Amino acid sequence: MKLRKITRITTQKKQKHRYNIFLNTSAGDEYGFSVGEDILIQFRLEKGMELDNELIETLKEQDNLHKVYTLTIHFLSYRIRSEKEVITYLQKKEVEEEQIAVIMQRLKKEKLLDDQQFAEMFVRSRMNTSSKGPKVIEQELFEKGISGQIAVNALEQYTPALQKEKVQKLLGKKIKQSSKDSFQKQINQAKNTILQKGFNQQLVFEAIQTMDQEEDTNHEWEALKFQGEKLYQKHVKKYEGFQLKQKVMEGLYRKGFHFDMIQQFVEKYMENQE
Repeated sequence: MKLRKITRITTQKKQKHRYNIFLNTSAGDEYGFSVGEDILIQFRLEKGMELDNELIETLKEQDNLHKVYTLTIHFLSYRIRSEKEVITYLQKKEVEEEQIAVIMQRLKKEKLLDDQQFAEMFVRSRMNTSSKGPKVIEQELFEKGISGQIAVNALEQYTPALQKEKVQKLLGKKIKQSSKDSFQKQINQAKNTILQKGFNQQLVFEAIQTMDQEEDTNHEWEALKFQGEKLYQKHVKKYEGFQLKQKVMEGLYRKGFHFDMIQQFVEKYMENQE
């Protein structure tokens, strides 16, 4: 077995925590490889120490593993990550699967990776900083590799009471008196938006039932006039008389206005146009 002796160890100029290992060869003193401070200390590398090829390869592998570990710690320093996120990151860095397994095991042992903790913090962040409901958050967790009981446990903190409060706030923002749409259309649009955000349909229905649905008659009338005039201008060139009235009335009814108000508009506005 061929042995090679360490002839000198020098500190790298740009990275003070890394060291160049020089070995004796047939051509004389030559650079062999470099290692980090941890590997230098762990294997007690020093001038005059003899290394065989197998040990040299082990030192290189361990040093590379340590570099990957340091890179991963830097990745984790920005925010808490799920196991899947770390694995995906290392795969993109073209780290070998065997090394990924070792890194993951070490991170979990050192409690730097914990999917349950990640899931709980993720849900809490979404609850506090977004208008997303539990279904959308659950899908986001799944995309980050969190599913099953871990996701269920984390979502327990998003209680029905908190969801109801969030839904009511969203309804309040969506229902605007200044809108040119009917009150009913605003309700329907708000409901669809909130459902898309991942809230339970029954919860949304109950929130709508309990909210104050007494629309301001003056604003509703102004909205109806705005939409009615648009419909009139749209159809007046093609229809007249009874057909024109029917087209306008049908359009307003589809937009969610009350039938009584529609008739009032036809009588007050359209008959004056004839």
